Amino acid sequence: EVQLVESGGGLVQAGGSLRLSCAASGFTFDDYAIAWFRQGPGKEREGVSCIVFSDGSTYYTESVKGRFTISSDNAKDTVYLQLNSLKPDDTAVYYCAADRFKAICNSMDHRWVYDYWGQGTQVTVSS
Repeated sequence: EVQLVESGGGLVQAGGSLRLSCAASGFTFDDYAIAWFRQGPGKEREGVSCIVFSDGSTYYTESVKGRFTISSDNAKDTVYLQLNSLKPDDTAVYYCAADRFKAICNSMDHRWVYDYWGQGTQVTVSS
């Protein structure tokens, strides 16, 4: 079965850290851009970060620059999102998505019809 498998969410205090994982199952990331999105309570889904797997180019939304880091493990077909200095406003369900249109990293538009979506992982930051 072709799918994205996410893990790593949880409950953390403000200032803490988490590492999210997004693994490919049934396919490889070689020709894909992989983006992380989040959707907080009552909020629209927003793009957080993106990586072009083939060349390692990375993109971030302004609110997470300097705090979040996206990376990849080519051997494991896995993309990670390291969340540092977490704030209560970071509380959301975090999703990863993959698409062969690599330029989607420039916009991280959640309305794009991505090839694959993960099931989401909850991140809760307490104050």
